[in-house]
Amino acid sequence: MKRIALGFGWLGLAWVGLGLVLPLISDSASAATPAEIAKTEYEEVMALTPDLQNGRKVYITCAVCHRPEGWGTPEGTYPQIAGQLRSVIIKQLADIRARNRDNPLMYPFSMPRILGGAQNIADVAAYVAQLPMNPQNGVGPGTDLELGAKVYKDNCVKCHGNQGQGDEPEHMPAIAGQHFNYLIRQFEAIRDGRRKNSDPKMVEQIKGFSPREEMAVLDYTSRLRPSADRLGPPNWRNPDFQGYVYPGSPGPALPPPPAPAPRP
Repeated sequence: MKRIALGFGWLGLAWVGLGLVLPLISDSASAATPAEIAKTEYEEVMALTPDLQNGRKVYITCAVCHRPEGWGTPEGTYPQIAGQLRSVIIKQLADIRARNRDNPLMYPFSMPRILGGAQNIADVAAYVAQLPMNPQNGVGPGTDLELGAKVYKDNCVKCHGNQGQGDEPEHMPAIAGQHFNYLIRQFEAIRDGRRKNSDPKMVEQIKGFSPREEMAVLDYTSRLRPSADRLGPPNWRNPDFQGYVYPGSPGPALPPPPAPAPRP
């Protein structure tokens, strides 16, 4: 890389001695964009053969927020990722790592020093994709479902499928069974341009939705059911994480304090 040194009279000696240099602007202009970096990693990961056993180990990092089952939280802070299409999981991880999608909560956990490289992404994506889904995800109020069904049919079926099943080759996410409050957050982030990796066609399509149409279609979407073979039983617990302590449950018993030393 070409570099140019800073020097101003006697101060120049100090700058040069410290080796402080600036890259030429023409060099930085040729750097790959976040979208290009993410695309390269996506293609690399998709070409790998996943190892489910390693994916289970890698998923320990994810279970901190998404829980061992991958069911997320109904209030929408964390989405249900269990049963999501493998290509979608890989693309979103690649986008977050490359800063092509802003996600401050997840970004640190997605970094190679924590999550690992391309093979670990392939493995954990396959592991998550085969997890059974929550049969009782968070849903909306159910007050305007007829309108929601119409808006969904007119605007969403082509990409997300008639039952919200998504599209694996096109890495269109499955949205059936997703928490209502998470759907709201992502819809608004896409509409407002805060989710940089959004499909431009979707941004254009939804920007004219009225508040009523938005709430109706997201309520309807939250009630779309994945196929029965993809659902777990209510209150299912992932047997791969038998030692996990769930929020609100009592933790393991603490050992008794040591007896005081006898006084001389």
